[in-house]
Amino acid sequence: MASSSLFLVTVLLALVASGVIASDPSPLQDFCVADKDSPVRVNGLPCKDVKDVKVDDFFLAANLDKPMDTTLNKVKSNVTLINAMKLPGLNTLGISMARIDYAPQGQNPPHTHPRATEILTVLEGSLYVGFVTSNPDNKFFSKMLNKGDVFVFPQGLIHFQFNPSYDKPTVAIAALSSQNPGAITIANAVFGSKPPIADDVLAKAFQVDKKVVDWLQAQFWEDNHN
Repeated sequence: MASSSLFLVTVLLALVASGVIASDPSPLQDFCVADKDSPVRVNGLPCKDVKDVKVDDFFLAANLDKPMDTTLNKVKSNVTLINAMKLPGLNTLGISMARIDYAPQGQNPPHTHPRATEILTVLEGSLYVGFVTSNPDNKFFSKMLNKGDVFVFPQGLIHFQFNPSYDKPTVAIAALSSQNPGAITIANAVFGSKPPIADDVLAKAFQVDKKVVDWLQAQFWEDNHN
């Protein structure tokens, strides 16, 4: 009986502990530089042999000081993500970053990062930002940010950024608490999935006519990430 109770307590403690672990596990060594050429498949990227690690594994000439092209998509923004695939030394360190450029009236449309919290800093210009909490409340938090302001988007929650200016671009830097935060742009996922979600399903979910859904699914849903 005592051994059964001890086993039950151990299982419960393990479940509780697993619930407080961050999105990315803590590293068990100084670093684990990603070996992108390895045939091994793991949850993440396998480690390069430490004797083959070079200083440039921790360096990237990313040109983040230069404006990025915001004319490549209809939302008029450009997200330049620096993750472990681009900077191998980030592997297992649980962090990534992005430069985001917004043309006048440009936006980073409603999206979510399934594996990361995001903290965003405005470097130039202004942004109207916000996020929505989970069901059933769906409470909307929003704020106008100016140069030097910082805002946090909690992990997994739908959020956006919008440049309200008609004549000035905006630049922001975001840090994310995962080497691979992921991004699900809501409109792209819902109306641009491959194969498409049945229009009957979406018409009922959005309470609109199926013709509206068909029109939305016929649009070209572009990605603003590079």
